[in-house]
Amino acid sequence: MRGFLVRTSDFWRLMDDEFGPAYSRTLAATLTLADLGDRTPADALRAGLDPRRIWQAVCEMQEVPASRRLGRDVRPR
Repeated sequence: MRGFLVRTSDFWRLMDDEFGPAYSRTLAATLTLADLGDRTPADALRAGLDPRRIWQAVCEMQEVPASRRLGRDVRPR
């Protein structure tokens, strides 16, 4: 994922695409990640950590396959 930029809005889109809108919010509020200083993803975002780093930590913990870590393909409008 070298060079892959993730903004906060991208982080939430990736979370929603992978886990669904409702569960992604629950997961972000309750999943404690050692890689983020024992913070939840939501706490890490509030603390100003890089959203890309947070997304990668979630993917590792939740065993998201590498093929889905860049999100789903979105057809241009």
